[in-house]
Amino acid sequence: MDEYRLNILKQSNTEINRLQLLSVFFDEEIVYKIYLRSQVIHQLFAGNEDLEIEKLELFHLQFTASVIDLLKKIKKSNEKNVVLLYDEINLNEELIERMSGAVVSQKNFNIDKQRQSLKINQTLRKLFEVLSDLTSDFPFAKNINVFSSKYANDFYFDLKTDQFSKLIDYQTKQVYTNVFATIEKKLMGKLCKYDFKTEFFIGLKSGELVIEVYKFLETDNYFLFFPSRNLFLFCDIEILNGLDQSNNLSEREKIVQELQYKNDKLSSNAAVLKTAIPDEIIALLEDSYHKISDINFLNHLNNFDVQSNILKAMLKTDLF
Repeated sequence: MDEYRLNILKQSNTEINRLQLLSVFFDEEIVYKIYLRSQVIHQLFAGNEDLEIEKLELFHLQFTASVIDLLKKIKKSNEKNVVLLYDEINLNEELIERMSGAVVSQKNFNIDKQRQSLKINQTLRKLFEVLSDLTSDFPFAKNINVFSSKYANDFYFDLKTDQFSKLIDYQTKQVYTNVFATIEKKLMGKLCKYDFKTEFFIGLKSGELVIEVYKFLETDNYFLFFPSRNLFLFCDIEILNGLDQSNNLSEREKIVQELQYKNDKLSSNAAVLKTAIPDEIIALLEDSYHKISDINFLNHLNNFDVQSNILKAMLKTDLF
């Protein structure tokens, strides 16, 4: 076999290898079929020296090279778009990391609610003793206000000013008062009756002011603790009508969850986008494949420049 023929066959192998790499990258059936058909055409010339080897060279010049250039442009465009997606993912990850450090988890909130309920029950029991014995002992449990300062921003619900005012309104004759606290008389009676067994129900806020609402374990009665005034009053739960209690997750925690969901979606989109080929290109490649699979393909090879021009025209479009 003469050197001229060997060089064309070698160049043909190089083109087919490039096409194989692209068929693996895109994992698209029509690209793989074109690769296989190109191999068949190459073997046809390699095994038959009577065929004009120039036609194989012309085939690659007119068709394979155009397909490769088109696929490479799509690959480059896809990778550029994927980089943009991963840039967004990385920015979201940085935000998630920053916010996660500040997020107070739902689990911790639920645990601390139980602890706060114990502190309130201990405080009220002690307050009853102080009021009964007319002593000057401090009734409040240690760090009783830490709970609201820790969780109010994330887990307490916003209350309208007029609602807030109604909740903390009372008549002087209705309460017991000492230097440390004020408590509604009937509330103290109810607490004694049910042995100070209550649980945290909901946290409310209006600007910088907060209210903690507690529920008696054995009844549907509620009372509030207003830390700013060390005030304990029955709570008319009807006043809270219209309050959205559908989700008491931390706002930051919800944002983190949303960002994580978004990143999962972006990652999935990136995986698809990386190897995507526009439908118009798929249709063009399928049409080209049918032409090179025709049994009389070699006889019309000199006219294949029309298909080549269509492929080259695609390189100038804004499809990708």
